[in-house]
Amino acid sequence: MQAVASSITRTLNQGSLIEACDNSGAKLLKIVSIKGAKTVKGRKPAAMTGDLVLASVRKGSPEMRKQVVFAVVVRQKKEFRRETGERIKFEDNAAVVVKDEAGNPKGTLIKGPVAKEVCQRWPSIAKIASIIA
Repeated sequence: MQAVASSITRTLNQGSLIEACDNSGAKLLKIVSIKGAKTVKGRKPAAMTGDLVLASVRKGSPEMRKQVVFAVVVRQKKEFRRETGERIKFEDNAAVVVKDEAGNPKGTLIKGPVAKEVCQRWPSIAKIASIIA
């Protein structure tokens, strides 16, 4: 996992519901924890675009429901600033379900755009992304 050049605002809190944008069988995910998050004492960790999270599947196919899976956040509603000075935001908060901490996607198709910062950090997600924004 590489560092991201942009200054991305951490907006997705622990317990946030996000949409799954791949064909793994999950529809709605609830963030349980954020891998590698560092905070001050008493503050709950938050995720941003490109972060690996541990999520519980709330809606989806019967075999996927009630499972705890790894996911990578690929879109967030809150705007963030890139190194070029431009600001970018998306219509929704979305994540891709991955098999393991290495970032290999469980599905074979990603619906909607994926942030460029995610593609820099997770090359296996970039391979199956249809739109990179």
